[in-house]
Amino acid sequence: TLLAGIPWSERVECVDTLHFPSPGNCSIRVHNVNGKTCIRGEARDDVEVKACKSARAESPDAAAHLLDEIRVVDVETGGVLSLEVEIPRKWNRHGSVNLEIRVPDKLRVEVIATNGKVSISGLRNSVKARSSNGSVTVSDVVGDVDIMTSNAKVACSDTCGRLLARSSNGKVELDGHRGSIDASTSNGLISASVDDMSREGVVLATSNGRIVLDLPEQVDADVDIQVDNGVIRNDRNLGGGTRETNGRVRGTLGRGGAPVKLRTSNGSIALR
Repeated sequence: TLLAGIPWSERVECVDTLHFPSPGNCSIRVHNVNGKTCIRGEARDDVEVKACKSARAESPDAAAHLLDEIRVVDVETGGVLSLEVEIPRKWNRHGSVNLEIRVPDKLRVEVIATNGKVSISGLRNSVKARSSNGSVTVSDVVGDVDIMTSNAKVACSDTCGRLLARSSNGKVELDGHRGSIDASTSNGLISASVDDMSREGVVLATSNGRIVLDLPEQVDADVDIQVDNGVIRNDRNLGGGTRETNGRVRGTLGRGGAPVKLRTSNGSIALR
């Protein structure tokens, strides 16, 4: 063919399915260097891993050889099951692995993704995710959530616990959370809706972007909103000696108590 001999011109794929017993310490750690990672909690006693491997190279034989070298390495230490994708690095060849992992819903989950999207759902324990170049989506999780991305979006829905979300260059969308929120991004929108707020409250901060926060009708909070260059839109009736100065609004909702701090350097803030 006209593409013969060109780097990455030939592609081969295969699917490996692996099974592991549930780790003794109820923890799993996954490191995927290139590809999507999807983890779903279920009512089950084992861990099922479906690894969709893909390899590109200058010829079919070279691609097949690379595919054989791509592995998911498993190690259990101290009751923690670690799964790591190993892909040989060669300038004219390219490999990736999309992971679909089904785990007992009681497991603690930690994911490190170097280049790929992360999706986590259906868990009843804590979640920690790190992505250097891919979005992170978390849904239906009861447990503390800790997310950091370098250049991508963070999206959470139907979560309960302490929620920490950080993005260096992407928007943060948090929907239907129960508990506390601490979220920030360097560039992008932060949108959050809270169904039930804990005593730790809500802290949202962005350098360049809008902030939109929806709170329950009945809530006790000390509100502090500040913008450097932008507009504050407050749809709630603040009491307790409300103070409004240039670029800042402070006051209380209900009896006060839980802190609600909203900050942006360039953008508007809406409290609803």
